[in-house]
Amino acid sequence: MNIQKEISMHIEVSTDNSIEGSEALNSLIRGLVVSELARLDYHLTRIEVHLSKARSASTGQEEMHCVIEGRLKGRKPVVANDTATTLEKAAKGAAGKLKSSLDSTLGKLSDNR
Repeated sequence: MNIQKEISMHIEVSTDNSIEGSEALNSLIRGLVVSELARLDYHLTRIEVHLSKARSASTGQEEMHCVIEGRLKGRKPVVANDTATTLEKAAKGAAGKLKSSLDSTLGKLSDNR
């Protein structure tokens, strides 16, 4: 029997006008975010994910960009971003960076107690 913990944080995914948002894309991105940040769920109230597409100044190729903002209970938001060749890689990279940043912030808070 597979029992999954219910996630209480609100996850909102938005795209710029160069990316067609869909329920499949939203579901994929939410899944990536939850897999990276699930253990921090108690501390988070909201996650905002912003996806965009841009041309690289150095290569001229399209790059996918992801900015993730995590809102900790009673604290200012923490932001992380990543750029990659796919939206999935950019979101996973940004979520990993956010997790590291949140771990650091929460570690400092617990050290001050």
